[in-house]
This record gives sequence, structure tokens and C-alpha cells, in this order.
Amino acid sequence: MRLILLGAPGAGKGTQAEILSRLLNVPTISTGNILRAAMKNGTPVGLQAKAYVESGKLVPDDVIIGIIEERLQEDDCKNGYVLDGFPRTLAQAKALSGFAKIDGALSIEVSDSEIEHRMEGRRICSKCQATYHVEDNPPKVEGICDKCGGQLVIRKDDIHDVVENRLHIYHEETEPVKEYYRQEGLLLAVRGQKKLADTTQLVFDALGISL
Repeated sequence: MRLILLGAPGAGKGTQAEILSRLLNVPTISTGNILRAAMKNGTPVGLQAKAYVESGKLVPDDVIIGIIEERLQEDDCKNGYVLDGFPRTLAQAKALSGFAKIDGALSIEVSDSEIEHRMEGRRICSKCQATYHVEDNPPKVEGICDKCGGQLVIRKDDIHDVVENRLHIYHEETEPVKEYYRQEGLLLAVRGQKKLADTTQLVFDALGISL
């Protein structure tokens, strides 16, 4: 299965992508993870992308398209993959159709107010990258990771002003991608739930997956 996951930042695409990846035994291709690794390692792409990501702006299409096209040519993608965070613009969607055949585009629908609650309360371990939420999934000791004892930090793209800007960009530039896949007959949509398991079940139902 060659699947795209769509949805606003913080909608839960990454979590559902990992669940589907394990179930279907295909890789998750996350542009966010690829870019964060590139930024951490100081690669040319990482340096190019850093200023855009930290201000909540989209990385230019040509940079992202090149990364994805290269990644999908690797051996582990031969039997399928789950794309998380790509395509984010209409230009990216059209470019993707030139080098990949997609089986479906699944949109996880979550309101802006819920996205703001999720992202502004999110905390990330500075050591092991484990994720917490100050209200919905707090650590046992405030500010300290349960798993490794690392310090919990707020990612720069989870700050209020950046979250608002990311949502504005999503509505303006990414929502047309949904219409593109609707016209292609590939769009599926589920309503994101407060409980992870409930969203997962809706995703499975939409994709016709039974356990």
C-alpha cells in the first residue's frame, strides 16, 4: 500500500503513520523527521531548511520534492510506504504523481482549537525524543522524561505564534491538496479523536483493515 496521510500539524499523522508502518511492514517516510535529522547533522539541506522550519514556514517545494523522490527509490519502499507530511502543497502533489503511484490519501480532521491545545502543551525529551503533554500525557515528574530522565523541552515550532502561523499556512496551501486527491478519487477522511485507539480504529475502518 502506498498511502499519504494528510492533516494539520499536530493532527496525529506521525503516530498513525508509525502504527500503519508496523502493521503493513512498510516504511514511514516523514519529511519532518528527515529534515530534523538533516538540520541536526548540519547537512546542506538541513542548513537550507532550518530557517524555514524554525519560523513555521514551509520548506520550498523543490527541496522537499528532491528529498522524497530520492527516498522513494530506496529498496525498502518497493512494497509500499506511508508518506507523512508530504505532499503539503498542490505543486508537491502534482510532482509526486510524476514519480509515484498512490493508492490513497487519508486526511485526519482535527479542529484548530484542538490542534493549538495539543501542540502548545506538547513537551519533547531532549535526549530520547519521547513525547508528552502537560495535561493529556504528563510525565511522572514535571519537566523530566519518564524513560531516560532527560529534560523536557518545548520545540520551537510548538510556540503559540508559530502554531498559529503553521495553521494559517496549512489552510492556505495544504487544504487544496485534499481537493486534488478528492478529484482523483483517492481521498479518505476520518475525524481525529481524543483517544489514540479510537482514531486508529477509524483509520483502519477507512482503509478496510481488519485485525
